[in-house]
Amino acid sequence: MPEQIEAVVSVPLDRLRPFPNHPFKVRDDDAMKETVESMKQFGILVPAIVRPLDGGDYEIVAGHRRAHAAELAGISEMPAIVREMDDDSAVIFMVDSNLQREDILPSERATAYKMKLEAIKRRAGRPSRDSKDNSPQLAANFRSDDEVAKDAGVSGDTVRRYIRLTELQPELQEMVDKGKIGLTPAVELSYLKPEEQAAVIETIDSEQAVPSLSQAQRMKKLSQEGKLDGDSVLSIMSEQKKPEAWNISLPIEKLQKYFPRSYTPQRMEETIFKLLEGWAKRRQQNRER
Repeated sequence: MPEQIEAVVSVPLDRLRPFPNHPFKVRDDDAMKETVESMKQFGILVPAIVRPLDGGDYEIVAGHRRAHAAELAGISEMPAIVREMDDDSAVIFMVDSNLQREDILPSERATAYKMKLEAIKRRAGRPSRDSKDNSPQLAANFRSDDEVAKDAGVSGDTVRRYIRLTELQPELQEMVDKGKIGLTPAVELSYLKPEEQAAVIETIDSEQAVPSLSQAQRMKKLSQEGKLDGDSVLSIMSEQKKPEAWNISLPIEKLQKYFPRSYTPQRMEETIFKLLEGWAKRRQQNRER
């Protein structure tokens, strides 16, 4: 049977429906403004991918940002390729068509990886049209997360770490998205129970500090031992963190314009530290006034 040739059709925006639980947020940011202006000038150059629904509507598989931009641009319909897809195929296509974007938040990537992983697992557990042997043993040996990783161009461990973020409370996910908590300590926190995570959130607010990797690891260990509570979270997070080892390198060409030509690098360094000592003393005096 010959392959069906797909055609681009024009679909009214009011007949388009968003993909259920679509993990990628559509933001009214500068990039969206640029897309809207481009559409006003040149129209919609790339068609969306949609699949038909009962009643004559269509579900967007790829093209949510374009549909939103079209609406903002005052366009009433958009070009789309109508494609028959089952639920799992639609999930995989939706994730793959978005994962290469640069502006994806960690929580979005985490949810997308999880959605694709679950879809692949469901497909691995079903008989394939092309394969006569899809036994439970083969399905059990199949590492779905490694396939997700291969398609995304990352390691399986990376995928597994991101998926752990879906176990975080929304407040902690938001902190990861904003860069307040790093991915590695966030993964450790994801193993805490919801009520334990709530205690961490409360302590972050009261102490105005976020847990380091070592602190998150200690909390995870106490949680596994059944010993983590609000008091122990506060005790761990109120400790003074060990300062990170780091060095500052100052370009000599930038420093030279502030010193006489006869100054050696060593003498420059001595002068800089003397100036810093004076600055620190003045700050202390101002605080004591």
